[in-house]
Amino acid sequence: MFRVVRKREWHPTITELWVEAPRVARKYRPGQFVIVRVDEKGERVPLTVVDANREEGTVRLLFQKVGKSTFHLSLLNPGDAIADVVGPMGRPTHIEDFGTVVCVGGGVGVGPLYPIAKGMKGAGNRLISIIGARTKELLILEDEMRAISDELIVTTDDGSYGMHGFVTDALKQVLDRDEKVDMAVAIGPAIMMKFVARTAEPYKVPLIVSLNSIMVDATGMCGACRVSVGGTTRFVCVDGPEFDGYQVDYDLLIKRQQMYLDKEKEALERFKRQHPEAFQGVC
Repeated sequence: MFRVVRKREWHPTITELWVEAPRVARKYRPGQFVIVRVDEKGERVPLTVVDANREEGTVRLLFQKVGKSTFHLSLLNPGDAIADVVGPMGRPTHIEDFGTVVCVGGGVGVGPLYPIAKGMKGAGNRLISIIGARTKELLILEDEMRAISDELIVTTDDGSYGMHGFVTDALKQVLDRDEKVDMAVAIGPAIMMKFVARTAEPYKVPLIVSLNSIMVDATGMCGACRVSVGGTTRFVCVDGPEFDGYQVDYDLLIKRQQMYLDKEKEALERFKRQHPEAFQGVC
């Protein structure tokens, strides 16, 4: 069992947990994820590690409540235990001194982006960070991203904070400058990463994206997380989660993400009837 030691509610739909997982904390590297199972009957859910405290033996998990399992996980409080936290899994991010790196995060994608951006800055890169959300209330990790960035640009879809527009608008402004960008990293909803790729491709900037496909065993055995990259089938769990952003078939990824939507809605409705307290403040 893995004990929850700290909890923060960023928003009624976004929860952060620090969880005791000493072996994961010791081996974790930016870009990797864990598989979480709330209890013995729970679904196996992939969550990217946002941070790790090796001395304390804890990992930081930050997630959006969208399905039964994430709502269930959000009910846990300090002192409660999670049945499984397995990892670290996936290939870590390749980090080196590229020169100038632009890191783009949308929504809760800013969570997994943070350790990568921090690693890029630590390797000596000039770091330009772009983070965005639909509204100001949904922004996360702004202070942490600002602290590690040479420049931080914040966008909101509704203009309630920062630049009015999408992260792609801010990215285009950066790429239009008289400044060479040597690498870009993007994490967020699949549709966001698709348009980041479309925005960046004319500038011939290398682009890495981190994919969030459906997973079951996360060992490459079940094939649930398969995606098409450059016309070749790849498994996000063992070949990724990061891939060349220009080679990903985003339309297929989005289609596969929606394969079990009806079942997910049914499970969520059952859980909502059993645990209405988990949905307080959620529209």
